[in-house]
Amino acid sequence: METLASAMRRENRRSKAPPSSSASSALASGRVPLVMAFLSCLAWLYVAGRLWQDAQTRAILSGLLEKSSTSVPKVLSVEDKLRNLGCKAIGRKIVEAEMDLTKAKSEGYLWGNRTAAVDSDKKQHLLAVIGVYTGFGSRLKRNVFRGSWMPRGDALKKLEEKGVAIRFVIGRSANRGDSLDRNIDDENRQTKDFLILESHEEAAEELPSKAKIFFSAAVEAWDAEFYVKVEDNINLDLAGLIEMLEGRRGSQGLYMGCMKSGMVISEEGQQWYEPEWWKFGDSKTYFRHASGSLFILSKNLARYININSASLQSYAHDDISVGSWMMGLNATYVDDDRLCCSSSRQEKICSNA
Repeated sequence: METLASAMRRENRRSKAPPSSSASSALASGRVPLVMAFLSCLAWLYVAGRLWQDAQTRAILSGLLEKSSTSVPKVLSVEDKLRNLGCKAIGRKIVEAEMDLTKAKSEGYLWGNRTAAVDSDKKQHLLAVIGVYTGFGSRLKRNVFRGSWMPRGDALKKLEEKGVAIRFVIGRSANRGDSLDRNIDDENRQTKDFLILESHEEAAEELPSKAKIFFSAAVEAWDAEFYVKVEDNINLDLAGLIEMLEGRRGSQGLYMGCMKSGMVISEEGQQWYEPEWWKFGDSKTYFRHASGSLFILSKNLARYININSASLQSYAHDDISVGSWMMGLNATYVDDDRLCCSSSRQEKICSNA
């Protein structure tokens, strides 16, 4: 049987157990903030250390870059490169050259321009250069001319020494170096009376181009007062032509010929068809121009063609093309009946062969 003493001891143990459990809980809850504070301090020290290390690294790298900047090539901008290469100065020179070229083009037909004067000092000054258009199949016509109005051999050379150069004008075959070209070269070695246009392809549809190339080549080869284009079906009164030109020596801006106009053919397939017909207005009439059989340009007008040949518009016919180039200039049109080769006038310079 349980005694009173044992019962009291059991009761004492029951009364002391709960306070012991509460104290343990209180002690455990007080340690958590200390641990969190300690961990926070560790985290702060870690972050601060990394930041300090990064700052030191940046400082070291900055120092290295400053030391090596003198030895490492500088990255140049495009402007720096242009400046170093002197391209800006070259660019200015190009602009100045373009301005000079524009001025030269505008003065290419002006009276007594300085460029013409310089060239005149280098070449014999002639009264006229006469270019007789011819083709590969026209040897018989050439021989007829050589036996009639056109001097040949020593007489042709002496005429040039007196101031008049005459040449048959022809281009090259579409098949360069073929028998057509070789025959012309052989004939020229014998007669020495050709002006061969190396850059021109001889063809009926290329006559407007032939006009540009002929006047350009003639201006570059001879310094003359006048440049004359003649077709190969025309007989010339050479003495009468020379007398006419002598009377106008020193004149500038002359565009001489048998002036005419005419209808523009707009129907494709017809003879004399003009692909650019719509440019001539509703009336379909050509402007006034010299007949293609024979016309004459003074030196400054021929030089204008030479200087501006790359930008001159060509039409279906060479006489129309030349007439269009003259319209924009301050040219003096000379309509002389003596240059109308098909007319019935007694006193005339030319006639149909």
